[in-house]
Amino acid sequence: MAPGDHHVLVIEDELPIRRFLRASLASAGYRVSEAESGEEAFKMAARQPPDLVILDLGLPDVDGQDVLERLREWYTQPILVLSARDQESQKIRALDHGADDYVTKPFGVGELLARIRTALRHSRRTGPEATSFTVGDLRVDLTARLVYRGETEVHLTPLEYKLLVTMLKHGGKVLTHRFLLREVWGPGNSQENHYLRVFVAGLRRKLETDPARPRYILTEQGVGYRFAAEA
Repeated sequence: MAPGDHHVLVIEDELPIRRFLRASLASAGYRVSEAESGEEAFKMAARQPPDLVILDLGLPDVDGQDVLERLREWYTQPILVLSARDQESQKIRALDHGADDYVTKPFGVGELLARIRTALRHSRRTGPEATSFTVGDLRVDLTARLVYRGETEVHLTPLEYKLLVTMLKHGGKVLTHRFLLREVWGPGNSQENHYLRVFVAGLRRKLETDPARPRYILTEQGVGYRFAAEA
């Protein structure tokens, strides 16, 4: 696929850097869109999912690390972080939360374009990115972070929402306790099965018509849970 077939979304609040990136990417044949804030980026990415995102961490409204985490709830294409934050902890956090690469400012255009080519080469685009999920009377809008049962909005805590989205991403598959704990609470909590039981019970109370006989979040005895792909 030629560069002109690739759409890159640049999320950067500094106008001079945006102009520089726009010119550099356009001269290399990429189609470029620009967002100068996190909220604008969420809307643009949902409206026209790009093939690659270049994300600055120092945004005016939402911390770039939070933008990264929210995009990764539904967006599966490469995200390249471009930032003046050069601390190892920042890089590790970004990579742990789904960044494909991390380029520190100041940077060379040649290096940036090489990293973009590498990220796109490794990506597997299979179709438009899913931005919503519907099964039975349950509907989840992944870009707006809203959950509905029928026409009624269901209010979830941040951890409940993260657990639900993790299950949705792997709908129909058996997910072990260890996997869910690591994905939702982090690697230091992979043995805390009681956390998972409490939050699954809370989700069932909010999402299931009869929590005692769940149709969405199914228990795989002694192993973990499975989110029913069809209900």
